Amino acid sequence: MPPAVAIMTDEVGWHTRQLQAALRARGGVGRCVDLADCRIDTTAAWHGLVIPGFGRELPDAVLVRGIAGGSFEQVTKRLGVLHALRELGIAVYNDARAIERSVDKSMTSLLLHAAGVPTPPTWATESLAQAQRIAIREGAAGHALVLKPLFGSQGKGLRLVGRVAGVHHPLPDIEGAYGALAYLQRFIPAQEAPGFDWRVLVVGGRAVTAMRRVSRHWIHNVAQGARCEPAALTADLASLAEAAAAALGMDYAGVDLMPSRRGTQVIEVNGAAAWQGLQRVTSFNIARAIVDDLLDRRLAGAPMRTPQARSA
Repeated sequence: MPPAVAIMTDEVGWHTRQLQAALRARGGVGRCVDLADCRIDTTAAWHGLVIPGFGRELPDAVLVRGIAGGSFEQVTKRLGVLHALRELGIAVYNDARAIERSVDKSMTSLLLHAAGVPTPPTWATESLAQAQRIAIREGAAGHALVLKPLFGSQGKGLRLVGRVAGVHHPLPDIEGAYGALAYLQRFIPAQEAPGFDWRVLVVGGRAVTAMRRVSRHWIHNVAQGARCEPAALTADLASLAEAAAAALGMDYAGVDLMPSRRGTQVIEVNGAAAWQGLQRVTSFNIARAIVDDLLDRRLAGAPMRTPQARSA
C-alpha cells in the first residue's frame, strides 16, 4: 500500500502542493488536514482519534506544516492530538515536543545555551520592573536589546529597546501584544551594510542548503521586506545549524544565524519553517528532501544523522 501522509496545516497553498507532489513522486499520497478539525472520540475507533480523511484508520505518518493559533485550550488539544499520534506509534515530523520547544522562543534560547550553541544572551521574565532593570543595565554597557513576542513569527512585533544609536529607548508596557512577558535578546548590530542573516535548512540532522536574507532594516525576515540571496553552506554554518536542530530534537528546521564580533550566533530555530524564498535561490528540491527523509528514515526506522556523525 502506498504511504498515506497527513499534512497538518491550517493553510493550503504552495508549500502543501510541493509536499504533495514530492509524495506522489514516491508513490505516496498527502492529505491536508487542519488540526483544528481533528478530535478525540473514544467511541469512534480503538485509538480514540478522528483524523478527517482517514476514516477509522490512522495515517502512516504525519508531516506538520502549520498549527493555527487559538485559545490556550484549543492549542493544547491540537498539540495533544500530535502527542497522541506519537504515542500510538505514528511517525510525526516534527513531533509535538519539538514544535513546543521551537514555538517557545525562551525554551529555544535555553536549550541552545545548555547545548553550548552560540546564541545571544537572553532573558524572559514576567516582571516589568525586572525587565526594565535588565534594559537599563544592558544599555549602560552599550547594548541594545530586542523585545520579541514569545510566540511570534515572520518578524512581527519585534522592537529595539535599551541603548540604540546613543539614545536610551525604554521598555514598553508588556501587556497585550507581549502577553505580560518580556522575552529579551541582546541585539547583534550589522557587521556590514546592508545587514543580513543566514537561513540554513536542516533535514534529518544534516544541513542541506542555505541563503542570505539581506535588508537595510535591522529585521531580516522575508515577510518584512528582506531579499533572498544564494549563500554557500560553509562548514561553520552547517555545524552550528545541525547542533541547533539537534538541541531541540527537530526532524527538520529552519535555523536563523547572524554574524557578530564574537563569531556566528544562532538567533532562532523554526520548527515549521517556510521555504518558498529559499527554494527560489537554490536548485535543491526542498520538499523532496523533506519527504525522502520522512519516508526513508522515520518510516523505515533509520537513525537520524547527528552532528557527531557528520564530522566523523
